[in-house]
Amino acid sequence: MRWGVPSPDKVAYMADVAAAAGDYKRQLLDLLELEPGLTVLDLGCGPGEDVPAMADAVTTSGRVVGVDIDPKMVEAATSRFHDHPHVEIRLGDGLALSFEDATFDRARMDRALQHVADPATVLTELHRVLKPGGLLRIGEPDWDSLVVDGDLEMNRAFNRFVCSTMVRNATIGRQLARLAHSAGFEVQAVHTVSPVFHDFALADNIFALTRNTERAIRAGAIERADGERWLAELQQGDFLAAPLMFLLSARKPL
Repeated sequence: MRWGVPSPDKVAYMADVAAAAGDYKRQLLDLLELEPGLTVLDLGCGPGEDVPAMADAVTTSGRVVGVDIDPKMVEAATSRFHDHPHVEIRLGDGLALSFEDATFDRARMDRALQHVADPATVLTELHRVLKPGGLLRIGEPDWDSLVVDGDLEMNRAFNRFVCSTMVRNATIGRQLARLAHSAGFEVQAVHTVSPVFHDFALADNIFALTRNTERAIRAGAIERADGERWLAELQQGDFLAAPLMFLLSARKPL
């Protein structure tokens, strides 16, 4: 809890995000170019929402290893895959992965790099554990680019607060190519995806519009009258919000 405003259950929230973000997740999965027999690392796997699709793609001749730093996430994911022998879930830290060099054919992260203390070190670790020629795929948002139709200044004030207070690496999406190149990767492509939300309740759950506006008010970043007016206006008439996601495709050189 921050600023005295309760947050939702993390496991349930991750499941809701996965359900709402199907299109970019399918694109990220396609970019992995999975085949039977490959070994895949899902770093920051959360409760394992994306693991089944990867496990199906590599079949039982391959292996998917999910790693997360949160014990609750690891517990939730482990309970889902106890009867899948080619899926392994581990508690671990991306800053110091407990794998030998050149272990994996593929590695992915989805909205996890935004939360780590040192993204550059995580990318260096991913480079280390990938085999030569191995593929890295990362999807990350750019919270400074969240578009909410309505009062432009309130949209900007909300984004400033989220970027400065609520998310550790709020603009990591736009930095992915540079950071991956610095870690030794060959950057193949950067794609952008911007899903559009028309339902306020769904967007409010995903982007914490109400919770973070209240946090911003209590922190003195937004005037209460302005924040409450903005939220009321968003719930009236046509609603539109669109986050900007960056999808990185990179390769460890041979």
